[in-house]
Amino acid sequence: MLINKLLFGNQYRLKRHLWIGLLLGSTLFQIGGKIPLSQAKTLGYCQQVKDAIAQKHQLLNSSLQGNRNARTRYQKLLKNHAQDLQECRRQTWPPSQGIWLRLYACDLRPGYIEEILDRIVNRGYNKVYVEVLGDSQVLLPVADNPTPWPSVVRSPGQERADLLAQAIQKGRERGLKVYAWMFSMNFGYTYSLRPDRQGAIARNGKGETAVITTSEGSQAFVDPYNLQAKTDYNKLVKSVLRRRPDGVLFDYIRYPRGEGSNSVVSKVQDLWIYGDAAFNALYNRGLNNKGKDLIRRFASRGYITAGDVRQLDQLYPSEGSPLWQGRNPAPQEMQLPPEARQPVWQWELWQLSVAHAAQGVLDFLATAMYPVQKQGLITGAVFFPDANQPVRQTGYDSRLQPWDRFPKNMEWHPMLYAVCNSSACISEQLQRVLQQATSQTRVSPVLAGVWGKKWNNKPPLETQMASLRQFSPKVESVSHFAFSWQEPKFTQERQSCRP
Repeated sequence: MLINKLLFGNQYRLKRHLWIGLLLGSTLFQIGGKIPLSQAKTLGYCQQVKDAIAQKHQLLNSSLQGNRNARTRYQKLLKNHAQDLQECRRQTWPPSQGIWLRLYACDLRPGYIEEILDRIVNRGYNKVYVEVLGDSQVLLPVADNPTPWPSVVRSPGQERADLLAQAIQKGRERGLKVYAWMFSMNFGYTYSLRPDRQGAIARNGKGETAVITTSEGSQAFVDPYNLQAKTDYNKLVKSVLRRRPDGVLFDYIRYPRGEGSNSVVSKVQDLWIYGDAAFNALYNRGLNNKGKDLIRRFASRGYITAGDVRQLDQLYPSEGSPLWQGRNPAPQEMQLPPEARQPVWQWELWQLSVAHAAQGVLDFLATAMYPVQKQGLITGAVFFPDANQPVRQTGYDSRLQPWDRFPKNMEWHPMLYAVCNSSACISEQLQRVLQQATSQTRVSPVLAGVWGKKWNNKPPLETQMASLRQFSPKVESVSHFAFSWQEPKFTQERQSCRP
């Protein structure tokens, strides 16, 4: 793919006690819109009322104990709640409200998938984004896992247990749309330990691999130009598609973010383009010998000199201006002395190198989403609104996430995680995304927080939701990160298999 210009422009044990739900006040009803359903059915934001939640929980427990009558009544109640949810969401903004979910091996215990999805419906969500690749593991059964990642469920006797297929099936029984949520260029630390995958890990010009340790653990980012990495990911995508999710969301479509001064890339050695595949692809962007030689010298040393310019004139006297993809030489530039050409060419080589790094991200996404769109399923891209910005005069955000160049025919899921004294900064982030989107682009903001209280410096979800209401009808879909934050105790029980 030709590079026509720099790719940066304008800028997730069944509890014995009952979960009583979140009771919301009249202000929230106004924010969520007028709901002409009786309070016997739903509360604000389409959340189920306390009595209905208690009844459903009791019927599930009884059915797990073998009570057939309870099982029949439970299934009927699921259908009623699905209908209530569908009717409520049609009349309440936003029509689509999703939540991000990570499943654990312990969720295979009887009734746990049901309980999780019931709680999601109870909170008024009609979409769930299930993590398929994350934390160096895949949500595929051991007996059907052609990928290099270990399966989430690895217990003896559970080789065919398919948590993803169960979540999709049981989610639909409750009226939920179930998406597969996949890490993309972040393949996970375990992947980086494989001797046969060392060449797939991204590298910079300082001899470092893109294996990053953060407060959330270790991550490993791949070279998006590497064929092995793309082949491994394609196998995963195709395995996920056999479970027929309603859509696929691609996350971590970017490079790692460094800490401190490393959060900005300001010289070519900072870029993760020194893996063999990426470096060769950069070299081959040269369209003549002079262009290729200049690219090699610049990427190897981080600069070129007037002496390099003179030497290349002598080595390739018949070629004239150096050429590479996207370069349009100024007329008569070869009549200028080497000292005048050197700073211009060095700047253009820096622009080319940054654009090349970003183009790798775009190409990786295009390859990943192709089989999904070929099956007619929805694709979505998850990104940070501030991850594609220039920093100061010559630097760029180290994530190099060119989301403004993501395909407009896929869903955009901007993570509105800005922190300020109000929700104003969240609105500002969304406004910036909407300015880059077309009228055909479905923008589905992601909010971080919990209902009813401030959490981790984030306003309550209802406050954040109110700030986004002004963007309707451009925004008709919102999601919340994450189920684990809203259900911390239940999540801890699920992680540890506590009875």
